[in-house]
Amino acid sequence: MSKLELKDLRKNYGTASVVDGVSLQLQRGELVTLLGPSGCGKTTTLRMIAGFIEPSAGTILVDGREISSTARCVPPEHRGMSMIFQSYAIWPNMTVAENVGFGLQVRKTPAAETAQRVKEMLDVVKLGPYAQRYPAELSGGQQQRVALARAMIVRPEVLLLDEPLSNLDANLREEMAAEIRRLHDEFRFTTVYVTHDQTEAMAISDRIAVLHQGRLEQIDTPWNLYNRPRTPFVAGFIGKTNLVTGVFADGGITLEGLEQSIPMAPAERVNGGPRQVSIRPQSLFLGSPTRGALALGPVAVVARTYLGEYWHYQVEAVAGGAALKVHAPPTSVFEVGQQPMLSVDPGGIAVVA
Repeated sequence: MSKLELKDLRKNYGTASVVDGVSLQLQRGELVTLLGPSGCGKTTTLRMIAGFIEPSAGTILVDGREISSTARCVPPEHRGMSMIFQSYAIWPNMTVAENVGFGLQVRKTPAAETAQRVKEMLDVVKLGPYAQRYPAELSGGQQQRVALARAMIVRPEVLLLDEPLSNLDANLREEMAAEIRRLHDEFRFTTVYVTHDQTEAMAISDRIAVLHQGRLEQIDTPWNLYNRPRTPFVAGFIGKTNLVTGVFADGGITLEGLEQSIPMAPAERVNGGPRQVSIRPQSLFLGSPTRGALALGPVAVVARTYLGEYWHYQVEAVAGGAALKVHAPPTSVFEVGQQPMLSVDPGGIAVVA
């Protein structure tokens, strides 16, 4: 049985459909991220799970027990969930220890047990020396750890996080994403995490649910979402890609302007005719083909940008066709106007439409 299940969940405001038939299941101890651009319905979905918003249709179940539907909506305080907000929402007039232990006090946990659990939790989040400090005396990352500790100390059925790292700078976001993953691996709370940051989602998630205009586009592991996207939106939203049209025939695909047919893996083969495919820039190569790559034909370099770790090239087939993005190593240097050979790793092509 799933720990948390959404069945055809919908939320309408007048004629506007904010969440449109989202269904997904989370297993016990799984961390699933709701990922998508602003306005895609991810935060509304999270708030329906928390009980702050009633669904227009559909149901939410925890351990098979219905907690939300159009007929019945269990109040947030009776759902056994903890939520971490974008603003952290820690009390400025309480010390770190008092903030962390607040949920236990509300549940009338004995004082001795509360003190012991607060000490243990502060050690886990590496805030033991800061127990008697106030939030104003902490950095942004430390305040985030307080919010995490306060949410986890009550041992929630489901942990909900609403863009918790958006107020942090880039380096601190990366550090805290790793910390959230570490804490998840230690406690194994069933967790729903909301973000619009693809890198953040890839770093912490067991699975990612990509939302677009209120609909669930694809839910899968980070590897599959990146390497085997199933819609053009997912391919374009998760990292950089080339969305190009090719013609399928005899188990291979031919791209516009390039004569060489590219053999496709059996799982990616489709019926003949034009189809849209995703090719990641790092699956294309300029110059002498690397091992396992297939030479496609000459291309002209029309633009280039040096980004330190790699060159970002824009190329076009000499015979004509769509422009392609290519990521090449720093040592792979080509001038604008040069016409190197283009090759591709066939395993880096995914059919998306």
